[in-house]
Amino acid sequence: MMYQRDFILRMVEMLGELIAGILGYIKKGKFEKAEEALEKVFYDFLKQDASFFRNIKKDELTDKLLNDHNYTGGHIEILAELFATDGELWHAKENNELSIESFEKAVLLMDYVDRESGAFSIERQKKIDDWKEKLSRLIS
Repeated sequence: MMYQRDFILRMVEMLGELIAGILGYIKKGKFEKAEEALEKVFYDFLKQDASFFRNIKKDELTDKLLNDHNYTGGHIEILAELFATDGELWHAKENNELSIESFEKAVLLMDYVDRESGAFSIERQKKIDDWKEKLSRLIS
């Protein structure tokens, strides 16, 4: 159990570094590089391309991932992070509709992880709050 938790922590750290790199590309306006890197992270971490997850309706997302694809809370947390990054990319590309959709999915998934984890996480709650704030700015 300890090894599994250590492995998950290392994966989350690695994911954070990769996301930081993608956000750096977005900030520099290198959207194509950001897209390529994001696609690679989706596949490397979740063994599906981004469009697979984008095509799942928001209200079916957690059910499909848990029941049809046997994803764990760890997978769902990773996917939430990737959706938030996807939302940033769509926002930078001035596609508010897809940005909103990605952030909504990120919030939905991270809320699920937060509820099911049984442990309060300030970091997780801060992400949820940040993403909700971005959503409200995008919607208004």
